[in-house]
Amino acid sequence: MTSLRPPAGQEGPYAQGAYEPDGTFEAAVEQLADPLNDPLPGQHTSPWFRAEAAQADPEARQTPQAAAQGPVEPQGEWYDPEGYQRDWYGHQGPGAGPVSATVQGTAVIPDPVSGMAAPVPSAPEPAPMPAAPGPGPVRPVDEAGPVLNDETVALRTADTRRASQPTGSGTSEPAPEPQPTGGRAERRRAAKGRGRRRGEPRRAEEAETEAAEPAAPMSRLEARRAARAAKDSPAVVASRVVGEVFITFGVLMLLFVTYQLWWTNIRADQIAGRETNKIQDDWASGERSPGVFEPGQGFAIMHIPKLDVVAPIAEGISKEKVLDRGMIGHYGEGKLKTAMPSEEQGNFAVAGHRNTHGEPFRYINKLKPGDPIVVETQDAYYTYEMTSILPQTSPSNVAVIDEVPPGSGFTGPGRYITLTTCTPEFTSTYRMIVWGKMVDERPRSKGKPDALVG
Repeated sequence: MTSLRPPAGQEGPYAQGAYEPDGTFEAAVEQLADPLNDPLPGQHTSPWFRAEAAQADPEARQTPQAAAQGPVEPQGEWYDPEGYQRDWYGHQGPGAGPVSATVQGTAVIPDPVSGMAAPVPSAPEPAPMPAAPGPGPVRPVDEAGPVLNDETVALRTADTRRASQPTGSGTSEPAPEPQPTGGRAERRRAAKGRGRRRGEPRRAEEAETEAAEPAAPMSRLEARRAARAAKDSPAVVASRVVGEVFITFGVLMLLFVTYQLWWTNIRADQIAGRETNKIQDDWASGERSPGVFEPGQGFAIMHIPKLDVVAPIAEGISKEKVLDRGMIGHYGEGKLKTAMPSEEQGNFAVAGHRNTHGEPFRYINKLKPGDPIVVETQDAYYTYEMTSILPQTSPSNVAVIDEVPPGSGFTGPGRYITLTTCTPEFTSTYRMIVWGKMVDERPRSKGKPDALVG
């Protein structure tokens, strides 16, 4: 069907070429990206049109010419002629499509149907935006066109510039946490991380929970090897046993030394003190008289003023009954029997410990010739003076307690005293001998001798 045409010569305004050349409308339609979906003018869908950007600061985008004409009413949208042309006509090569021009603030856009240029009021050219305060870089203002910020780009992408931009303290802001893409464990960790603030370190409990991931089960052979490796080797066990034995032995030795050097002296002094008091009480009561005494029975008291020694003398040299109890023993049994102080002639020989158990003869090696040694009995005081010393001799040399001891310097019978003890100290390898000669016999009724009074 053909269109109706007026008679020749009566075309009037509808004559061919009066409105448009042939094929102009079809060419304009074919230039559209999609004739059905392409938006009509004024219904912009491009993200270039940001009403909020225009409403935020309408005065900042006025050109000097627009400012001279007067205040411009803020429009609902900011008109971008270049973006409008790109969205409407699409990307074309140079000279392929209609070109818009701006004359004194008025945009001239060709009509897509007739091809004629129609003036369209253009938006005032935006003024350069003031730089935001902060240490970030300042973008230079392009004189040829407006400066586009992040809010005027077509598509929003990841703001990598903002993530790498240094903050006020000179450090970069941390990048956003990656989204979980793995299995259940990763999603659980990501869910735990959402509750924390950005940059907040994870708690120790969360780190331990993540570290305590179930390990792969071991085979029976591997389990046996692991159990065998966890056990101590025989050498280690033996070394531990030996070490514990040595430690126990050392502790026992320390306790024994403490007992020998400290406790035995305390115990012996207590026993010797009680025995001395008992002897003095018996003398005061008159129940005891000089004569023969039983082994272990005390009958006299020895005084060595220079050594500050006061110790009871008991019958016999038994270690358990006499010497270890802090007392001085008298050689009065068997072949080692010696005279008593009250006898007119003879050698009164005694023995005592040099170390431990009261140690009454500890320092007899310090005696010098003329130092007094007093033996107190129930009836009298017998005073001896030290004459000589034998520093060391064999324990089997019993001649040192004879009536006239060899090596003592005595030439004939007399009233002598002999002190014997062990040497060197803390051993019983040898014997030390000290001899003395009686110089005074004083009855108790006359009082103490001068050696005890001074």
